[in-house]
Amino acid sequence: MPKLRDYHILISHSWDYNSDYETIKGWLDNAAYFTWTNYSVPLSKPLDVNGKRELKDKLRNRIALCSCVIILSGMYVSYSEWIDYEIDTAVELGKPIIGVKPRGQERIPSKVSNNADVMVGWNSSSVVQAVRDYAL
Repeated sequence: MPKLRDYHILISHSWDYNSDYETIKGWLDNAAYFTWTNYSVPLSKPLDVNGKRELKDKLRNRIALCSCVIILSGMYVSYSEWIDYEIDTAVELGKPIIGVKPRGQERIPSKVSNNADVMVGWNSSSVVQAVRDYAL
């Protein structure tokens, strides 16, 4: 069996939708023959920063270390300054973006669809396969 690769992933999300983040994290944690390092900023472990500039710098540093960025593309993305910043930074740094369509969601924010390398459905196998296919 070939050596397993450790994917470095940031799951961009809104803390208002933390359960969706936890679901995707669980899918990655439980995927067969798949290892990853989580560069996300979960609700349970916020970054210790003083102001927006420092937060942006720390997010940029995390994204720079990533193999890819996963974006949860619910409509809340349209209202999140931070998710927009993470998308813009991933594009600037040449990091692949995997957009995940939420269950039953018909409309996808143009910010996500215009910048994602691939859009996948809300299921574990699609997300894991997209990471394998698109991560640097």
